[in-house]
Amino acid sequence: MLTNNPLVVGINEFIDYSAVKAEHIEPAIKFLIDENKKFVDELVAAPTPLTWETFVHRLNENSAQLGRAWQVVGHLNSVVNTPELREAFTKTLPLIVEHSTLMGLNKDLYKHYKALADQDLNPEYASYSKEQKRILYLALQAFKLSGVELEGEQKQKFIEISDKLAQLSQKFSENCLDSVDKWSYYVSDINELKGLPEDVIALCKELAVAGGRPNEWKLVVQIPVYVPVMQYAESEDLREKLYRGFSTIASENGKPEFDNSSNIEQILHLKNELAKVLGFKDYADLQLETRMANDSHEVMNYLDDLAKRSKPFAQRDLDELKSFAKAEFNKESLNPWDIAYYSEKLRKSKYSYSDAELKPYLPVDSVFSGWKKIISELFGVTLKDIQLPKWNKDIVSFEVTDTKSGELLGHLYVDLYARNGKQSGAWVNIERNRMKTENVFSTPIVYLTCNFIPPVDGKPSQLTHDDVITLFHESGHALHALLTKVDEVDASAFSAVEWDAIELPSQMMENFVWEEDVMNLLSSHIATKEKLPPELFEKIYKAKNFQSGMFNVRQLEFALFDMTLHIGMKDLKIADVMRILKEVREKVAVVIPPDWARFPHNFSHIFAGGYAAGYYSYKWAEVLSSDAYSLFEENRLADGSTLNPEIGLRYRERILEVGGSKPAEEFFRDFRGRDPQPDAMLRHQGLI
Repeated sequence: MLTNNPLVVGINEFIDYSAVKAEHIEPAIKFLIDENKKFVDELVAAPTPLTWETFVHRLNENSAQLGRAWQVVGHLNSVVNTPELREAFTKTLPLIVEHSTLMGLNKDLYKHYKALADQDLNPEYASYSKEQKRILYLALQAFKLSGVELEGEQKQKFIEISDKLAQLSQKFSENCLDSVDKWSYYVSDINELKGLPEDVIALCKELAVAGGRPNEWKLVVQIPVYVPVMQYAESEDLREKLYRGFSTIASENGKPEFDNSSNIEQILHLKNELAKVLGFKDYADLQLETRMANDSHEVMNYLDDLAKRSKPFAQRDLDELKSFAKAEFNKESLNPWDIAYYSEKLRKSKYSYSDAELKPYLPVDSVFSGWKKIISELFGVTLKDIQLPKWNKDIVSFEVTDTKSGELLGHLYVDLYARNGKQSGAWVNIERNRMKTENVFSTPIVYLTCNFIPPVDGKPSQLTHDDVITLFHESGHALHALLTKVDEVDASAFSAVEWDAIELPSQMMENFVWEEDVMNLLSSHIATKEKLPPELFEKIYKAKNFQSGMFNVRQLEFALFDMTLHIGMKDLKIADVMRILKEVREKVAVVIPPDWARFPHNFSHIFAGGYAAGYYSYKWAEVLSSDAYSLFEENRLADGSTLNPEIGLRYRERILEVGGSKPAEEFFRDFRGRDPQPDAMLRHQGLI
């Protein structure tokens, strides 16, 4: 037994993050892999058929400790990426990939699952619940997609491809992180920063002090600095400089030592090889085997239709912006680094509103207080602040309980602020799933991660409306994991919900941030404690679909680019990748970046995340999420609020609690009372 290693704990103990060091990683993972291998060997040696309890439950109980330890390691690698931790992670990753691959190829495990699903061999099958039968169906499907039926050379090739893909994806992520962390631009004249919000200038000063240049200001391409510079910096030279830095992340046009060109080529090639080995016509075909969408033709038709609907609105948005910039600022043409700046000016002109005006009403403490109240009222749960061991001083943690019964539902860590060594973006991950067997009962532990501007000079961080949307989006994912009542870990939301429906809960939650009573609950002016004035909310709401056409075609550009890359067995070089992106843009985009921009090199969703041949799921799930929210709209309370606890409870019980125990189309129908319809999405986006 491995002792004194903080990664090896009992299932209901908390991880002491402050105690986890790089040197703990390899011994813990090696030990837990060995333990799991021994257990599986003993388990499969038993004669078939085993029972659900003696096979599925025992396997899940034993695998949970390894899975949890690796989730913790992966999380720390994303949020506190030190050289030592990265080295330990990179060294251990092949061990995990090999073990996972070999488990998927384990014919004895496969044999036992098949025996459980065989009515002739297993008399208990007839009494299994729909959930259990779905788990068996998904398990057998996963084994086939893991190459269990491969033999000889093909099997060995599958193992090698799986290992190499994991390494390349990790290297892609590291290059993005390092490229961002190593980029900086120092300003010695504060006049260069004219137009920037005070909190951003203060952050740049703090970064410069930390960098040993206290008389200057340090600009970076991390989102809390980059976005405000694009929106507010009066200096076009400064905007162009940061735009170039951001647009060439991890490319030969940025810092060549972090160039992702070769990684992209190899990842695409190996994904094609993987699909070929498994007998699929291409990687998109492989990925869609487990999705709501039937095939790539259906996905492309859906995206093309949305593009045709959206592009005229996008062109209208751009024409309006160009006319405004020319009339008001004598700007004859707009460069890509001008778009956000003049868009902010146009928004201010049209709606007498800008993000800078709103931010003082949204200090983090106030937003958090209102956020907890909204979740409590809507879903009947309580988020209680508790002190759990953490990896950074700014982390907050909550115990989540059912308000009525007091039942413990899970725990939530929230990591809000950007910092060096932390991956960009926002995401949710699960440290521990809910699991209930004869021997074990564990509740979920969930990470919610964002990259907001940190507190500066002792003042609380102030959020933009987009930040609040991001918080609610990620909260939807977190609630999907936390509020589950699914006892079988193999039917949990993140294990079994179809990928093109996984964004339903996250995107559904975004809608509440466009309601006046919700914004009222979230707001408290940083100086006066005044709530958001009704007239300011009205301006925000009127601006809801400001440039929504341009936003929509940008998302469609990403989705079409992703699908086009993964349809067909194409041996693509980086020049081909850039050509495909250019062709997609000519078809759908209205703003075309310069030829030197390198968007694919930082497209972590598809090259380092789970969204390859799957980015379309954001647009696919918008139909589901908007239609789900329309039930709240149809059942407003007497005061007009959509925070209807009756509908919230229905949503909790019929979508959040069921996780992946039912197909997505079924749980959606249970909640909405019918199949999804696109009307609400088109209405919410101003497309009808």
